[in-house]
Amino acid sequence: MSPQRGIYPSSAQIREDLVMLKAMTGRIRTYSVEGSLRHIPRIAQALGLKVTLGIWIGKDDARNHQEIALAIRLTRRFSCIDRVLVGNESLYDGLITFERLAGYLRHVRQHVDVPVSTSEQWHQWRDIPALVEQVDFIAAHILPYWEAEHFMQAGKAVSSLAQTLERLYPGKPLLISEVGWPSRGSVTKQTHSSIPTQTVAIRQQVNALQDQGYEYFVIEAFDQPWKTIEGLSGPHWGLFTARRRLKLQRTGPVGVPVDWGYAFSRLLGGSQPGARRTRRLLILCLTTYIALTLIGVSRLHDPMSWFGVTLTMIWAAFTLALLSVEIHEFLESQLGTEHPRQFLPIRGACHYRPFVSIHVACYNEPAAMVIQTLNALSLLHYPDYEVLVIDNNTSDPQVWEPVQRHCESLGPRFRFFHVAPLAGFKAGALNYLLEHTSAAAHIIAVIDSDYVIERNWLYEMVPHFQAPHIALIQAPQDYRDGQQSLFKRCCHAEYQGFFNIGMVIRNDYNAIIQHGTMTLIRHSILQALRWAPWCICEDAELGLRLLESGHATGYMPASYGKGLVPDTFLDFKKQRHRWAYGAMQIIKRHANSLIRARQNKLSTAQRYHFLAGWLPWMCEGINYLLIFATLFWSFIMLVLPGQSNPVPWIFAAPPIVTLLIRTLKIASLYTRLVSTDWKHAFAATLAGMALYPTIGKAVLAGCFTRGLPFFRTPKAVSTQGLSVALSHVREEVWLMVLLWTAALALGLTRGLGTVDMSGWVMLLLTQSLPCLAAVVMTILSCMPALGMRQDENG
Repeated sequence: MSPQRGIYPSSAQIREDLVMLKAMTGRIRTYSVEGSLRHIPRIAQALGLKVTLGIWIGKDDARNHQEIALAIRLTRRFSCIDRVLVGNESLYDGLITFERLAGYLRHVRQHVDVPVSTSEQWHQWRDIPALVEQVDFIAAHILPYWEAEHFMQAGKAVSSLAQTLERLYPGKPLLISEVGWPSRGSVTKQTHSSIPTQTVAIRQQVNALQDQGYEYFVIEAFDQPWKTIEGLSGPHWGLFTARRRLKLQRTGPVGVPVDWGYAFSRLLGGSQPGARRTRRLLILCLTTYIALTLIGVSRLHDPMSWFGVTLTMIWAAFTLALLSVEIHEFLESQLGTEHPRQFLPIRGACHYRPFVSIHVACYNEPAAMVIQTLNALSLLHYPDYEVLVIDNNTSDPQVWEPVQRHCESLGPRFRFFHVAPLAGFKAGALNYLLEHTSAAAHIIAVIDSDYVIERNWLYEMVPHFQAPHIALIQAPQDYRDGQQSLFKRCCHAEYQGFFNIGMVIRNDYNAIIQHGTMTLIRHSILQALRWAPWCICEDAELGLRLLESGHATGYMPASYGKGLVPDTFLDFKKQRHRWAYGAMQIIKRHANSLIRARQNKLSTAQRYHFLAGWLPWMCEGINYLLIFATLFWSFIMLVLPGQSNPVPWIFAAPPIVTLLIRTLKIASLYTRLVSTDWKHAFAATLAGMALYPTIGKAVLAGCFTRGLPFFRTPKAVSTQGLSVALSHVREEVWLMVLLWTAALALGLTRGLGTVDMSGWVMLLLTQSLPCLAAVVMTILSCMPALGMRQDENG
C-alpha cells in the first residue's frame, strides 16, 4: 500500500488483515475512505468488528467533500461504525483552518447518528478550547516517543497527559486515538528504539490506560514502508511487519538482542579494559602500517619511483587524518555525549512569543513557486510576525511583479522590495532587509524562496530564545519533491545524511554549521554582525562568527519546512561547488580562530568539528590532483617499462581502504539513523560519490582564488536531454575513460603478476568510481525527459 502513489490493498487483502486483527481486538480505527479502504466497514461488520471511521481532510476542499459524503453514506449503511473522526492532525499540520474544520464537523454531525470528533495531538486540545465545543468527544494522540520520553516511562507519560485533558474538560468523553511506539528510530541520539523497547513501551501504555478505564487505539496495525515523512521511525510503528509477521511480544519476559553497532562503539570508545585492548590493537595496526611503509621505501631503486611515492605519502597522511575523523564520527553517532543538548519542540503554554521578522530573498525565481511559499507563511500559527520579501536584480518585471501583487493581497504584514542594482548577492539582499525590519522584531527568520513552511515552526521553536545565551536555532533543510524521480530520491537521500547525522553530532558541542534556510537568529546579534557579502556561503560564515563571539546555537533535527531538490545534476554539482568553495573561503578568512585559536571564544571541540566537517572535502582536493598524478605515472610505466615500476602496494592501499571504510560507515549510520531501507543508503552513497570530482575542483579553486560569483540553484526548470546532460560531465567521462584505459593497458602489457601492479591497477579503477557515479547520476537526472520523449514517439 502507498497512498502517495494511489496504491491500495484489495478487498481480499483487507479481509486477511482484519482476520489477523480480530484475534487481538474487537475494534479498529481507519484514517480514510479513499480507494479500497471504503470496503473496510463491510468486511469488518461481517467479522464482528467495530469501526471508528476516519475521514481524511486535506487542503483540497472538493476532495474533502467527496470523502465526507462517502463516509456519511457508509456510516448510515453499516451499524459497525460507532464513531466518526473528521480529519487527522489537520489543524496541527496546517492543512485546514479552524473555521473550515468546524464547518465540516457540524455538517457530519447533522447527517449521522453516531458521535463525531476530529483527531489531534493532545496539546492541540489543550491549547484550542474552542475545538472541544465542536465535537462529541475528545480524540487525542498521546505518543510519549515524540515527547522524548524513555521507553520505560511511556506508561506514566501517557497516563499523566490523559489525566491532564480529563481535568481540563471533565464533561467530555476522552478517547486516546493514538498511543504506540516504533520499533526503529530515535528522537534523541542516545536512545535507539527496537522491537524489545517497542514491546515494553506498548505494554506499559496499554496497561496504564486499561487500569484507568480509558479507551484507546494503538498505532498502528502494520508497518508502512511508504511513510518516510516522519524519518527513520515513520515506517515502523506497526504491531506487525509489512509482511504480516507479529513483532510485538504479547506475553512473557522480553528478550533484548545485542546491538552490535553500539557494542562495537562501546568497545572502541568506552573506558573498560576491552576498550584499552582495542586501542592497543589500533596503535599496533598504525605501527604496522608505518613499518610496511618503511619497507616499501627501502625497495625503491629508481629515482622515478620516488615521484609516485612522494605523492602517495602526501595522500596517505590525509587519508589517516580522514579515517580518524570518520571513525570518530561513527563513535559519536553511536555513543553521544554525557550531556546531550536538545532543542525539542516547545508545545506547552508559553508567554514568550516575541515579534518575528521573516526574510525571504529571491532572484529570478518562478513566481508561482514564491507565491506558494508566501501562502504557507500566511498560515503560520504565531501571533506576531511580518514577512519581508526582496527580489534583487531580476530584470524582467513579469517575474517579480506577480510576487509583488500577491504580497499586497496578503495584507499589511507582507512587504515586498525590488532593488536593482544591489551588490552583495544574497548577503546584500538580506542586509538590505535588515534596514527595513520592524523595530519591534526580536527574532529574524530566514527561509529560501522555495520553502513551504509548517505552520508550527515559529510557535514551537521561538520559545527557545527565552534563554538569553541562545543566538540561533536551526532546523534542517528538507525537500517535498524528493520522491519525484529516481535522481531526486538519490539527492534527497544524500542531503539527509548530513542533517540527520552530522548536524546532530555537532549540536552536542555547540558547533553546528549554519545553513541559510530554516534559520532563526536573534535580531540584536544579527544587526551587529551582519551577513558577509564577500563569502558565497554567507550563512555558514555568519554561524562561525556567532560562535567566535561566544554565542550559543541550537539544532532541532525535525523537519519544519520543505523546499525543492535541484532539477538537474548540473545544478546539483554547482550547488555543492558553491558550498565547498565557500568552505575554503571561510577557512582562509578564519584561520586564526580555527587553527591558531587567537582572540576568539571557540572551544577545542568547536574548532575540531568545523575543521573535521570540511576535512573530507579537502581530501577530495588532494584526491583530484592524485588522479592526474596516477595517470601521469601510468603513462611513464607504459612508455618506459624497463625504467619505472608501480609504487609498493602499501602506498596505493590508502585511497582504496578509505573509499571502502567511508562507504561502510555511511551504510551503517544511514540504516541506523536515517532510513532502514538499504536502497536509500545506496542512493545516498551514489549521489555523494558523484560529487567527489566537483568538490575536489572547488577546494583547489578555493585555495588559489579569492572569490567566485554567487550561484543561485535554479528551481522548477525543465529536465535536459541525454546529450546535453552528458556534456555537463564531459570531464568526468574523459577521466573515467583515461583511468579505465590506463588500467587495461597496464594489465595487458605489464601483467598483474605482482602485488604492486595489482594494487596500482586497483587504485586506477577505484579512482574511476566517482566519475562513473557522476555519469550514472547524470543519466538519472534526464530520465524523465527521456521518458516523455518515448511517450511522445509512441
